[in-house]
Amino acid sequence: MHYRELDTPALLIDRERMEANIRKMVDYAAKNGVKLRPHTKTHKTPALALLQEQMGAGGITVAKVGEAEVMARAGLTDIFIANEIVGDTKLKRIRKLAETIAISFGLGSIEQAEMIERAFDGAEKKAQVVIEIEVGENRSGIIEEADFLKLLDYLKTCRNICLRGVFSHDGDSYSAPSRAAACEKAVVAQKRTLHFAQMAKEQGFSIDTVSIGSTPSLANEAEILAGVTEIRPGTFIFMDASQANAVGNQEVCAATVLATVMSRPTAERVILDVGAKGLTMQSRTEGICAVDGLGYLMEYPNTHIAQMYDEHAIIYDSAFRSAVSIGDKVRIVPVHICPVVNLYDRAYLIGADGQVERELEIACRGKLQ
Repeated sequence: MHYRELDTPALLIDRERMEANIRKMVDYAAKNGVKLRPHTKTHKTPALALLQEQMGAGGITVAKVGEAEVMARAGLTDIFIANEIVGDTKLKRIRKLAETIAISFGLGSIEQAEMIERAFDGAEKKAQVVIEIEVGENRSGIIEEADFLKLLDYLKTCRNICLRGVFSHDGDSYSAPSRAAACEKAVVAQKRTLHFAQMAKEQGFSIDTVSIGSTPSLANEAEILAGVTEIRPGTFIFMDASQANAVGNQEVCAATVLATVMSRPTAERVILDVGAKGLTMQSRTEGICAVDGLGYLMEYPNTHIAQMYDEHAIIYDSAFRSAVSIGDKVRIVPVHICPVVNLYDRAYLIGADGQVERELEIACRGKLQ
């Protein structure tokens, strides 16, 4: 079946582009002597996580315990949850996973560590934790050195917790004004992460993991400093409109949403049969990831979605309106592919000839807990 025979909206994955993206990141990691542990929150698909490992990745990253459970059932055995996991229910689920696979997760406070210590009391294996370091994104992670040292002092008293290392995410690279600036932000973030790793070593901890990542800097081949052990980019497997701008190449975009022209009510307005429930309304307006509108059309790269409703994408472009008819199908390159994937039950892997090669279940979709 050709992809244009699919009902819409449908999530498409260009296999050749995707594999080229994976190979590039695998080669970059190998050149720098670090492990590639891809963040699978982008694709949420066990078959693609297995493919990434087959092509050279060493373990995977997830964002949620539910994602880890799905990936483990599919045969993935080395998983890092790059998130600070809080609450007895989730921690006991991690304890259960630890019985059969290698699993570690994020830590950010003494209060969380106390929960972990209780949840793993009596477990055969200690909880494997990695402390999150804030490096400029203003999200989560340790900020003050004093708080880090207090947390280390508490961990020295724990019987059920093993500190593996530290991790960070240079998310502020998304808004960097240039590719060079994004790479510099990554270096600054690494220096800060390595500084905290050294502090832990000086306190007597054996640190084997210094994990960093974000696609805008790594896709631009930022320098990786000595002491970093692994990188965790996620979006690189598919890229998207914003990441294409970040690397200056639209040919890297592997995932698109197939949509149908459903209306042409004016001389310039065109309406497609997918809206916020199939694309999200996310935009990026700053730095190298800035994108015009809410996504562009692969066949018409200068044509952007101007507005979005739940089930409608609105385009204002008289030339495009004249070029298409009601019933025609077009491919949309989303602004940010990660939340888009989470809106679909399945994706269709397509070859260079446009034929559908495989239907992929997005088995981690909706695994928010």
